[in-house]
Amino acid sequence: MIGRQAHQVDARLKQLGVSKELFEEALDWASAQANMCTELDAPAMPGITFWSRSNRYLAEYLTDQKKQNPAWKFTRRDSILRVVHPSGSHAITAVSGSGGVGDLDCTVRSKNPKGRVMAQLVENNMKYESGGQGVFSSRDEVEFGGELDSMPLWFLLYERNDEGKLSAELSLPVKMEGQYVNEWSERLPLFTRADPGLDIELLDAPPANGDALDFEVSRQVNN
Repeated sequence: MIGRQAHQVDARLKQLGVSKELFEEALDWASAQANMCTELDAPAMPGITFWSRSNRYLAEYLTDQKKQNPAWKFTRRDSILRVVHPSGSHAITAVSGSGGVGDLDCTVRSKNPKGRVMAQLVENNMKYESGGQGVFSSRDEVEFGGELDSMPLWFLLYERNDEGKLSAELSLPVKMEGQYVNEWSERLPLFTRADPGLDIELLDAPPANGDALDFEVSRQVNN
């Protein structure tokens, strides 16, 4: 990704209050943390660790008032780890993807199946894109100054590709097929990094009351 496309992606990321550098640091730290897992850990632990630490880094950085003023907020409601923009305009969560993360010529979907809570959030994204109203939710209104469940939720998608490299993109999901997210209104390619040195996609979240938190990715809807 070079030239005009890279400039457009950087400009869009700036509008969203984030940067490629932030996401690179988050995934680099997550790789280091996941590489501390051994054969004495549960088989899915590297994937869970990578997912959790990616989201934790975003939360630690964006909620730090010394680094981000005004600071973002963080919630793990329904076991979905999210950082919430200070204005309440959108939220971001990191999850694993598959198919061709970071390559706009490839289709992408969430790596793992998603539950009803995520399905509702994705549906709300579509309503937001269409200019409609999201589902009303008062539980976190006081903390977030808005309706958490109706905020557009962006996915920081990451994938260890066939060449063993780590690719990432920031994308806005709008549709699921079955339990997998597979349509996006925007896809912003971020970077391709060196091999993280482990399988990061076995599982990107522990089961939560039977409502798994996993993702797969599909082709962008709008250029």
